[in-house]
Amino acid sequence: MPPILAYADEVTSSTNQPSRRQHGLHRMTGRDPNESHRAATPLELLYDLTFVVAFSIAGAQLTHALAENHPVQGVLAFSFAVVAIVWAWINHSWFASAYDTDDWLMRVATLVQMVGVLILGLGLPEMFEGILEGHLTNRIMVVGYVILRVSQIFLWLRASRDDPEHRTTMRGYAVSISIAQLLWILVAWLQPALPVAIPLMLAVIAFEFGSVRACERRFGGSPWHPHHIAERYGLLAIISLGEIVLGTTTAIEAVVAEQGWSREAVLIAIAGVSLAFAMWWTYFGQPFGEILEKRPEKSFGFGYGHVLLYGSIAAVGAGLHVAAYYIEDKTKIGETEVMLTMAVPLALFMVVVYALWHFLMPGRDPVHWLLLGLMLVVLAVSVAMPALGASLGWSIVVLMVVPWITVVGYETVGVRKIDEHLGT
Repeated sequence: MPPILAYADEVTSSTNQPSRRQHGLHRMTGRDPNESHRAATPLELLYDLTFVVAFSIAGAQLTHALAENHPVQGVLAFSFAVVAIVWAWINHSWFASAYDTDDWLMRVATLVQMVGVLILGLGLPEMFEGILEGHLTNRIMVVGYVILRVSQIFLWLRASRDDPEHRTTMRGYAVSISIAQLLWILVAWLQPALPVAIPLMLAVIAFEFGSVRACERRFGGSPWHPHHIAERYGLLAIISLGEIVLGTTTAIEAVVAEQGWSREAVLIAIAGVSLAFAMWWTYFGQPFGEILEKRPEKSFGFGYGHVLLYGSIAAVGAGLHVAAYYIEDKTKIGETEVMLTMAVPLALFMVVVYALWHFLMPGRDPVHWLLLGLMLVVLAVSVAMPALGASLGWSIVVLMVVPWITVVGYETVGVRKIDEHLGT
């Protein structure tokens, strides 16, 4: 046998995973949650690209709504879009962490989900337009969502056949997801006015979230891998941060088109990229993999909390897009409102990050309250600056300081406190 093939066989036998040299069907008996060197697969990375598109479309629609001075309707539609996008991603990612066989049927099922995500994304403009007009129009979006969820139902049932230890849990997932899809189809068919649509959507979302939690509490969980899950969540955070980089680029292009390469363009370039970088540093300052390994009971709070986190990151990018529209004189709002489109989601991001830290590592920490207080002051100053005569560029520079406050605080005292919590 050639050396490279002999080595591949040795690796396969040592990890109890199917050979990666072929993609015939393998039993979904569950992967080892303690498997070493577990990392995201190329298929998972490809899968995530469809969510780049979905986030981009949702962010663009939020930008238009905010620029036209429809903040309530825009935020409502954006929240609905983010929940659908992130929840679909979460369900498949946790499944793949536990049962990814990388055989041809797993690959085809993932392909079907990718098609569903793209259809969901293409249905977002219709949904945003309907909410702006006062009713829910989400039929195309629901078609895409149902397609990807039916694929996920098939995968849970396939796993239930091959893994008797977790069979009841898997079938519970499949049944609850199926009921939820019927409810979404009913809501899409009714197309109710917003006063009726909002409680209906909240009820179905609560059912989707709650049924998964109920299944695991009653029947037990699946053999997911803590470090793999932490990496997957981190990768989607990077995808979300890409919206901020894109928004920064759009704002710079608007300034250059209006003024050429000016001080304002340089300020926005520095501030936008530094803002994304500091948010990245803030998020990845926590060893989520180690925490989930030591405290797996915290997994649901960790997973659900990221719905708000991803939405807030993408919304900051949308706010930078609004700034570009303002520079091009294409908005119906002033500079203070433009700053609010960035400051509010940034504040939400920081609050969610700190809430996750306290949830995963409980205990009072006066340093955190000091940092949160400082950030609140800087946020308020950045929003007030346009009214005091400062340019939009300088206002964004001050806003950029907000996450850097946490970065400095983490690097000075945070590491020691994390080590104390983890017992290292």
